Amino acid sequence: MTESKHGALFTPLTVGDLTLKNRIVMAPMTRQFSAGGVPGEDVAGYYRRRAEGGAGLIVTEGTGIEDPEALDSPAIPAMYGDAALAGWKRVVDGVHAAGGRIFPQLWHQGALRDARKSPTHPHLPGRRPSGLWGPVGHHSLPKDYIDTVISPTRPMTEEEIADVVVAFARAAKNAIKVGFDGIAIHGGHGYLIDTFFWHETNCRNDRYGGGLKQRAEFGAELVRAIRREIGPDKPIMFRFSQHKQQDYYARLGQTPDELGVILNALGDAGVDIMDASIRGFDTPAFEGSDLNLAGWAKKLTGKLSSTVGGIGLSNRLEEMFAGGETKALDNLDRVLERFDNGEFDLILVGRGMLGDPAWSDRVRANAPLAPFDRAALGRLT
Repeated sequence: MTESKHGALFTPLTVGDLTLKNRIVMAPMTRQFSAGGVPGEDVAGYYRRRAEGGAGLIVTEGTGIEDPEALDSPAIPAMYGDAALAGWKRVVDGVHAAGGRIFPQLWHQGALRDARKSPTHPHLPGRRPSGLWGPVGHHSLPKDYIDTVISPTRPMTEEEIADVVVAFARAAKNAIKVGFDGIAIHGGHGYLIDTFFWHETNCRNDRYGGGLKQRAEFGAELVRAIRREIGPDKPIMFRFSQHKQQDYYARLGQTPDELGVILNALGDAGVDIMDASIRGFDTPAFEGSDLNLAGWAKKLTGKLSSTVGGIGLSNRLEEMFAGGETKALDNLDRVLERFDNGEFDLILVGRGMLGDPAWSDRVRANAPLAPFDRAALGRLT
């Protein structure tokens, strides 16, 4: 095989007890093909094909913890219950047989849970640290959805917070038991964990609210609980974001130092990989520097970091959903320049790999990238 012009992306990386064969990661993408929360053979095949296609690591779609307010759709997979765990074991076994490695992304939708979708708990609006969904009138989700969720609810009690922490830890233990290679946690985009970080949704006056350090405590406590359950060597990856679905222009930290308070609390608690979610991989995170969000996460914490956002494609996710055509775009030279500068350690590929299971092998072979077909959003291929 001709040597890849992007060969640096195909160097191994060791984190904890895990060695990845390359730096290309399948990004987590919600699919809703798991009826009753149970991933079937079609889901197992979907992930196996990405491992066969050369991905060094797969991060699954968001998976629910055992809490009645964690999820809305019954087609989102769970990380508890005998049937769901048996389904995940088939997924893991298939990925491993294909030479891949895989983390589940543990998820609690929190304030973004749409109770209308739930056949079993339509009366539960979703957990919120202070009962607040977020500010109104910002660049956000569609108005018809916001109208159904904007009303304040009661804040979470400390007992409920403790129960959710236990549920996350139990889900992580379940995942390692069925063979997953590490744990990913969804702590961004305005979901439950993120609403504890964000001053617009966390107005508590107990140990979980107040300044940045206090607002970071829920996430840090949750990571510590997971670390106790899975031991010191299994990697933990944590997704965070500045933007929220309640406000695309929100910021966790107005300055690097502010962001560092939250990220270092997570790193001290046991996070190994900072999964910095941005809509464009080449977007500077703060004025006065070209570093993107992953670059700042690595600089602030000294931890490994990953970047995401339009890699290999001509537009960003929200531009695609607005009707824009998504063409293939070989922007990997720009990605590699930042990678070679030590800005981040892993790249996450979402739509590119959704449309082309062999995306990684295509890059390795210097083959042209494929355009993204929106029809891939509605099927498992």
